[in-house]
Amino acid sequence: MIPELGSFSLILALCLSGLLGTLPLAGAHSGNALWMNLARPLTVGIFVFLGLAISILAWAFATNDFSVSFVAQHSNTLLPMRYKLTAVWGGHEGSFLLWTFMLAGWILSVGTFSRSMPLDFVARVLAVLGLLIFSYILFMLATSNPFDRIVPLPPADGADLNSALQDLAFILHPPTLYMGYVGFSVVFAFAIAALLSGRMDAAWARWSRPWANLSWAILTLGIALGSWWAYYELGWGGYWAWDPVENPPLIAWLLGTALIHSLAVTEKRGVFRSWTVLLAILAFSGSLLGTFITRSGLLTSVHAFASDPDRGLFILGILGVAIGGSLLLFALRAPLMKSEAGFELLSREMFLLTNNLLLVVSAASIFLGTLFPMVYQALTDELISIGPPYFNVVFVPLMLILIAFLGIGPISRWKKTSATYLSKQLGKVLLASMILGVGLPLLVLLEVSIPATVTMIFASWILLSIVKDLAAKVANKSSLEQGLRGLSLSYYGMQTAHFGIAIMLVGVAFTGYFGAERSVLLAAGDSVALGEYEFTQVGTSRVNGPNYFADEVLIEVTRQGELIRQLHPQRRLYIASGTPSTEMAIDPGFFRDLFVTLGEQKDNGAWSMTIYVKPFARWIWLGALFMAFGGSLAAADKRYRRLRVKTNILHSRHHTSPVTASLNPAK
Repeated sequence: MIPELGSFSLILALCLSGLLGTLPLAGAHSGNALWMNLARPLTVGIFVFLGLAISILAWAFATNDFSVSFVAQHSNTLLPMRYKLTAVWGGHEGSFLLWTFMLAGWILSVGTFSRSMPLDFVARVLAVLGLLIFSYILFMLATSNPFDRIVPLPPADGADLNSALQDLAFILHPPTLYMGYVGFSVVFAFAIAALLSGRMDAAWARWSRPWANLSWAILTLGIALGSWWAYYELGWGGYWAWDPVENPPLIAWLLGTALIHSLAVTEKRGVFRSWTVLLAILAFSGSLLGTFITRSGLLTSVHAFASDPDRGLFILGILGVAIGGSLLLFALRAPLMKSEAGFELLSREMFLLTNNLLLVVSAASIFLGTLFPMVYQALTDELISIGPPYFNVVFVPLMLILIAFLGIGPISRWKKTSATYLSKQLGKVLLASMILGVGLPLLVLLEVSIPATVTMIFASWILLSIVKDLAAKVANKSSLEQGLRGLSLSYYGMQTAHFGIAIMLVGVAFTGYFGAERSVLLAAGDSVALGEYEFTQVGTSRVNGPNYFADEVLIEVTRQGELIRQLHPQRRLYIASGTPSTEMAIDPGFFRDLFVTLGEQKDNGAWSMTIYVKPFARWIWLGALFMAFGGSLAAADKRYRRLRVKTNILHSRHHTSPVTASLNPAK
């Protein structure tokens, strides 16, 4: 009976989202304040009923209710409780319910933190979000109900959760990634509301900026968690494989990065209005693309959840209506979004526009490389593969050019910047960057690599540009403390995110070009040297886990004869599914990782294994943390809560709010 309450909750949420998608929109069109004021209570109801639905599904997992088909497919009685609860998003139906619940949380947040915005504008924003969540819930009820029953005879036990998903990172990665994904739906809704209302000015850009920054920060964290999970769980020693399911989040992230910079220009200078709206639509499209690929049946992956083409067609229809309709509205409104502000070729506006174009081209190149094999297979029934060589050749040079502009942009001036000023500000920075880029790898690792040197030059360029810009900002203040306090959170957020990019580049350079690996066959007592470390196979023991058996190999790691670590890689066999799995052993360090992954055991008791030494690997994810923290800092800037922006209205005969908005949204 309880699972039926879950289905009933979805039906009620569907009804409320239908009301949210129609009544406030009609009220904004006709000036009916009562209908517009219904928007916020409806957001609460949708959140409550979707929260009830996902709680009921979690309860079904916790109580081993295998009469629920989704539970029977992704759990069993031996599965530890923490994985039973996170198995809620271990398959297609549950992951989409989580996705929809996350969107409901964003919608509730918009309704809560927008009380001082014009009522008609908020009503349009919430209505657009209501239409989106209505389509998602309808998709669930029509094709992917997580509460479908097995009748008349449910199994006594379930199958199992994919062994690769029985991991801490899987508990954190999907919710974080989904939260970032659906956050761009909010910025999309702001853009569509601005197009509908005719309020295409600095005000809507400023209202959108905290939502865009926060979504970008969370998506950054979600992608980093996925990379970390791939690094230590899949056992191939890398952190990014250009997988067709890994790529869509990166596409959305690149478009979102372009969006947050374009919003800043639109808010501060009133330019790039149509471009910013288009980026909001494209960033939202990137999030829908990820949904379509993982749920369309186009591919099979540890990340992908669906194999039913009907679901893919349904989502393709949602994507077509949402994106096609928004682009049509954009085409109708774009000619009216003209700006009177101008800028020179050498100006901050131009540098940011160049960065935007590089980000969009990078996203497009990844999009083509990801989808082309699928389209080719559909047309010819032949398989082709586009792997890392294509992406590295296309993507890496674009990113290096982007990084070069990244150091120039913050130091340049709005409207016009002289070449003399830039050379004076950045000449010494460039020289110092080249010295550090050449010297640091040689000093730290006593090795030379041209690609690593180039990467380090760019990382040093970012770091020294930050220092130079910060010094210039506080140079004319009476004290350093006063100068630092006078800078906004958005400035600190920007520079923190740029600092994170530099840290990540250092990790990529040292790990990619100075890392070492060796595949060996070791019997008990055998040793192998890699770099300055020696790895000795001591012996094998049997380990009984809660839902698996494992052979565990003891590896002793020594350096100059001194024992520094014991590693315990495992070869597991999960009882319920009979699935073999490898559990890597990693000795993490701030400056290096030692990594061992097991292969097969031979007849003489020897084990095949691959040993890695990964210098500065942790810096990759440390940089991502700085980037996410920087985005969060920018979103928390108090200027977004104390807005005094004049708004310009395009001709709209149904507009009901005043031309000037003096806003102080509730905290």
